[in-house]
Amino acid sequence: MTEVAAPSRVSYSAIGAGITAAVVGFGSSFPVVVQGLASVGASEQEAASGLMALSILMGLSAVILSWRSRDPVSIAWSTPGAALLISTGVVDGGFPAAVGAFLLTGLLIVIAAAVRPFRDLVSAIPSSLANAMLAGILLKLCLAPVEAMGTVPQYALPVVIVWAVMLRFARLYAVPVAVAVTAVIIVASTDLPVGSTAVFLPDPVLIFPDFTWSAMVSIAIPLFIVTMASQNVPGIAVLQAYGYRPRIRETFLVTGFGTMIGAPFGGQAINYAAITAAICAGPDADPDPRRRWVAAFTSGVFYIVFGFAATFATVLIAASPPLLIQAVAGLALMGALANSLLGAMQAADDRDAAIVTFVVAASGLSFLGVGSAFWGLIAGGAMLLLSRWRRKNRES
Repeated sequence: MTEVAAPSRVSYSAIGAGITAAVVGFGSSFPVVVQGLASVGASEQEAASGLMALSILMGLSAVILSWRSRDPVSIAWSTPGAALLISTGVVDGGFPAAVGAFLLTGLLIVIAAAVRPFRDLVSAIPSSLANAMLAGILLKLCLAPVEAMGTVPQYALPVVIVWAVMLRFARLYAVPVAVAVTAVIIVASTDLPVGSTAVFLPDPVLIFPDFTWSAMVSIAIPLFIVTMASQNVPGIAVLQAYGYRPRIRETFLVTGFGTMIGAPFGGQAINYAAITAAICAGPDADPDPRRRWVAAFTSGVFYIVFGFAATFATVLIAASPPLLIQAVAGLALMGALANSLLGAMQAADDRDAAIVTFVVAASGLSFLGVGSAFWGLIAGGAMLLLSRWRRKNRES
């Protein structure tokens, strides 16, 4: 794909696909990202700054990578990573320690780009365990819509009904429309700080990182694994499925350094997109594969634009009942939970290890200052080694 120059005429269908991808990508998951940053100690201003940094950096990365390669390289923030932050909570050192962990995550992505054996080591983690860990992280959040239906039904019921109806008739827009309905409910039922327009202007906040053991192990390592296994690998697979040859090393370098640049402003991680990648790389974007890069380029431009609305989005979330935002985030992650459970259980020989990983990761266990996602991976890995050792002994 990359060696053929794209024809010069403007592809309006690709531009439309890019706008759709940006709306779906931002609208579907920004509540999860804000909630994740807040859960690890970010203030409202710091969360808004992080959301803005992530949106602008993933937009710039998509623009640069798609322009250079003439492939539809879509970049996104790590939504599963945001869910990980929600399940982890505040670590020793507060949000500055989380920022230090974000920096390390970016560095690990750069190392994965530069050192092939390191990439091979990451890819050696069984997908069943990576998916089981992710499913455990997502479970509690995906239960939030049910809890909200019982606690604040006047708010949650319309959102869930709209989501379910849209899921039946226009699946791609189910979560963005649910988010829009949530925004209408919040505006109608709460007092927003509308006295000063300055409240809604971009306001980047520089956070000096702190480096603590608990943040490194509870956030950085699981965030790196989740980002690689749940975002980068599927994103690469989507491009390959449509006949493209992704420049993996180049993309890892751009997203790794982008993550490191965004971390001091509160951003967690950027990576290959998966769902929105299919919007940009598929034939609906343009019948000619050589023109589909315009879709990814356009989505990048709109992500940059949306980044400047991050403060408004965060103020809207801060004004709403927390359980309602968790419910919307849970709806946004239902598909991810289903896919991760399916991936965890596919390999029959790994199911015992996968279920152990899932249960421990979902437990919320914190031991030695380290969160349950890491311990789930350790427990599942030990179970997998034991199962394979027993199987080998039976066969010999």
